[in-house]
Amino acid sequence: MADFEYGPVDLYLVGFEGDRPDDGTLQAIGELIEGGEIRLIDLLVISRAEDGTVSVTDWEDVSEEYGFGTVALEVVGLVADEDVQELAQGLPLGTSGAVLAIELLWAKHLASKFAASGGVVLQTERIPAPVVNAVLAEAEGE
Repeated sequence: MADFEYGPVDLYLVGFEGDRPDDGTLQAIGELIEGGEIRLIDLLVISRAEDGTVSVTDWEDVSEEYGFGTVALEVVGLVADEDVQELAQGLPLGTSGAVLAIELLWAKHLASKFAASGGVVLQTERIPAPVVNAVLAEAEGE
């Protein structure tokens, strides 16, 4: 089997009111890390002011405050400035969001299996959970 050091990484932009994620969001991330379901590769907090100005807070500045003092990021800086600027456009003015680069550990195993068998993943596309749930609920209602 081809062993990859890292599997595919997803970028998430999680929006929230104020300038920090709520405790429930932070707890969910912590549980997924502790449960071995994800590896947190990088995390930034971005804020978009009323005038559109974007500010970025690095992991090192918030890890203790968010309760992740014992979590070491794998690769600080994986999320590029261009990514941050593009993702920030998805934030309404006057709000903030966390940009998380998350490795789904099951996907690493799957990618290794594909590579070992000679398969090449040419493209993936994620359908957001709210869309899947809405479509399936509608289909069940028919």
